[in-house]
Amino acid sequence: MFKKILVANRGEIALRIIRTCKEMGIKTVAVYSEADTDSVHVHFADEAICIGPAPSKKSYLNLNHIISAALVTGCEAIHPGYGFLSENPALVDACESNGIRFIGPYKEHIEKMGNKAEARKTMIEAGVPVVPGSKNATNEAIEALGIAEEIGFPVMVKAASGGGGRGMRVIHNRDEFINKFNMAKSESSTAFNDDAMYVEKFIEEPRHIEFQILADTFGNIIHLGERDCSLQRRNQKVLEEAPCQIISEELRNKMGQMALRAAKAVGYVNAGTIEFLLDKHHNFYFIEMNTRIQVEHPITEMVTGIDLIREQIKIAYGEKLNRTQEEIKIQGHAIECRINAENPLENFRPCPGEIEGYLSPGGYQVRLDSHIYSGYTVPPTYDSMIGKLIVWGKNRTEAIQRMKRALDETVVTGILTNIDFQKTILNNDKFLINQIDTSFIEREILSNSLNVKEG
Repeated sequence: MFKKILVANRGEIALRIIRTCKEMGIKTVAVYSEADTDSVHVHFADEAICIGPAPSKKSYLNLNHIISAALVTGCEAIHPGYGFLSENPALVDACESNGIRFIGPYKEHIEKMGNKAEARKTMIEAGVPVVPGSKNATNEAIEALGIAEEIGFPVMVKAASGGGGRGMRVIHNRDEFINKFNMAKSESSTAFNDDAMYVEKFIEEPRHIEFQILADTFGNIIHLGERDCSLQRRNQKVLEEAPCQIISEELRNKMGQMALRAAKAVGYVNAGTIEFLLDKHHNFYFIEMNTRIQVEHPITEMVTGIDLIREQIKIAYGEKLNRTQEEIKIQGHAIECRINAENPLENFRPCPGEIEGYLSPGGYQVRLDSHIYSGYTVPPTYDSMIGKLIVWGKNRTEAIQRMKRALDETVVTGILTNIDFQKTILNNDKFLINQIDTSFIEREILSNSLNVKEG
């Protein structure tokens, strides 16, 4: 097994990776920016190296600094976590050139599945159902309009190389198409240095369902069931559940087999996520693949009992999967609430600053993945997420009740958070009976329950 791994990330995911490495007897090296000098992951790792100033481009996105840190500390592998360089093929290249193992998929997998148009083409060839849309990416508004009219409104335009909701717009008619397309294209160019766009049919009232897969270098591949990630705001996930309660065992098996087919189509290796839209008639369509560990991976761990970070490391080292598909059992129900330093009453404005007081929840089947503490200063430079609260229950009702209790116990003072906003979701009557889709938060929570100023 690896003796030393560099963790090329920050915050809760860096701490998450370090914890599993410690349990496996693997030493760790943390990298950090000047803004993260006092972050927990820096102190929990065996070694730590500052890789630059606060801005991501000068630190966590600085490929040369990360590789240099790995080489100078004698690391055999790099775990990228999520975000930053986790889906950047240049990091895989740099690792290979310097004799370092990348804990993730191969470069070609990231390139093929990271480009929405290329991924769509691959899935069509593999016989995986996809949302009706353009065959190729385009940056020409008039050409895209023609595609939209052929598909039929409403449509969604997406950044071909994007993710996280950036460069994405829902367009309802011809009159607004050119303006919104160009806005999305400009956003894509700024965020991803690529203005190629993709047009697809907008599926109304869909659920966002994703399947976790694991694949080794020996051709073995399994899925660990699904996560329902429908509760989103502006295409950013807010609360996730596993499993999806409206999916029958027959549909789960069918979607799971399609997820495996999608991964096999590119010869995928390591952990990945196949994402589908599920319409109200239970038709499902491939939308994208994430070639990394997901933010919401803990809920899959809770219902399967499998440490996904450990599996990633073992696969990267060259070990075989030690479970078959038949051995994977989904037990109970898990929920994850993302805890963000933000003000929901002011358009979810980020609220960095010093945490004056902090009390984490506890009790049976409650887990909080977080890097904060009393006296910690949340920097304004990075994502506003300061923790992930995860609970397990024997069924959805018990999990909801446990999450409500855990949120009540969670105290963060000195900054504003979305804890009360999460409570509002959990107390919503339609959420309680599982009548949700990807527009639920905007329609049921922001419009009815809170006087939130949406920009």
